[in-house]
Amino acid sequence: MAETDTTNFFGRFVNVFVDNEDQRTKSWFLSNSPGPLVIILVTYLYFCLYAGPRYMKNRKPFQLKNTLVVYNVIQVVFSIVLVIEGLEGGWRKHYNFRCQPVDYSTNPNAIRMARAVWLYYMAKVVELLDTVFFVLRKKNSQVTFLHVWHHTLMPVCSFIGVKYFAGGHGTLLGLINSFIHVIMYVYYMLSAIPSMQKYLWWKRYLTIMQIIQFLVVFCHTIQLQFQPNCTFPKSIGMLLSINAALFTYMFSSFYIKSYNKKAKSAVNEKKIVYDENNNEISVGDKNIKQN
Repeated sequence: MAETDTTNFFGRFVNVFVDNEDQRTKSWFLSNSPGPLVIILVTYLYFCLYAGPRYMKNRKPFQLKNTLVVYNVIQVVFSIVLVIEGLEGGWRKHYNFRCQPVDYSTNPNAIRMARAVWLYYMAKVVELLDTVFFVLRKKNSQVTFLHVWHHTLMPVCSFIGVKYFAGGHGTLLGLINSFIHVIMYVYYMLSAIPSMQKYLWWKRYLTIMQIIQFLVVFCHTIQLQFQPNCTFPKSIGMLLSINAALFTYMFSSFYIKSYNKKAKSAVNEKKIVYDENNNEISVGDKNIKQN
């Protein structure tokens, strides 16, 4: 009896993870087995959380100015290509925003979207370099839990997409995310140029855009649960909804912690008045400072 149960369980496992593979994408680079991706992510975490900081501990930070400009230009171009492919592959005129099943055929539009999903997966792998550059520049304050979690999880989600759901409803996430990344990497590119840094007052709005992105994805995926006739897997839709809700919370918490604190600090700094002799008076502690 136990052996039969084990056999049935193994059979169901094979059915879910092998029989349901997207045959169009399984031969594509890094798409057949999760093994290579696991090795990449373990190496990434080991370097960024342990080996990298330890190596840089007694060293001066690398500047990497030219490297960062080139890297961010490439990311901007890559993201623009993804936006174009996402639109032309489906969302501009072929896809239904309420319910879009995955088209596993070799139809040219279906193949184009499948390739866009694979390109998005490649982009998430390449973006691991964001953290590597933070470590090499000793920008340790940027290597937060949110940053590392986001960069680790996105390649995993993208791999699942390529292997099983290379198209359909879930690809709207990639389209919106790629559009956000066009703006984000333009910001990073400009921030690598010292003369441009004084114009970068709009960083906080990137975070707001990311929060809106996750809210849109949450609404777009949760409504699948109320459509009994939609054949896009509701389990995947729910996972995407949970993921979007989690990131909405995490990015909102980051925004409140980072920018509300700065706003309060700025207000406190401005609480200064002058007496009749032009002596500066700090309202906070009532101390008088002579000019």
